[in-house]
Amino acid sequence: MKQERITKFIKTEDVDHKWYLIDAKDQILGRLAAKVARIIRGKNKAIFTPNMDTGDFVVVINAEKIKLTGKREIKKTYFTHSMYPGGGKTKTLSEIKAKKPEYIIEHAVRGMLPKTRLGNKLIKKLKVYSGDVHPHSAQQPVPYSL
Repeated sequence: MKQERITKFIKTEDVDHKWYLIDAKDQILGRLAAKVARIIRGKNKAIFTPNMDTGDFVVVINAEKIKLTGKREIKKTYFTHSMYPGGGKTKTLSEIKAKKPEYIIEHAVRGMLPKTRLGNKLIKKLKVYSGDVHPHSAQQPVPYSL
C-alpha cells in the first residue's frame, strides 16, 4: 500500500518565538555566527519552513571577547562604499573591533541569512551587545550553550 505524504504549512500565529541568550566570550566567530543564523532562521525546529519566519530571537553578549583563528585579526578587511566615485573604504577587523565590536558578529550572521525580504526581517531578531548587560531582561532570554 502506498503511503501518502502530507506537507503541513504552519500559520504565522502558530509559531512560538523564544528568546535565547548566547555568551560570545572565547567563541570562534564563524562557528558562533553559523549557530546563531541557524537559530534565527528556525532550522533547529521541526516546523521549519524555508519561506517563513519560524525562528527565535537571539541576544549575544560579550561581542568584544570573540576569538578569531590564524592571523585574521590583522588580515581580515571589511569594505564599504558610499556610492560616490572614489568612495570606497577598507578597514581591518582590529580597527572595527576597537570602535564597534557588535558589527563583526552582525555582519557575519547577515552573510549567512537569505538575501531577500525574509533575510531583512530575520536580521532584526539578532541583538548584539559588547558587554554583559543587555536591555532584554523583560523577555527572559534562556541561556543557550554552544
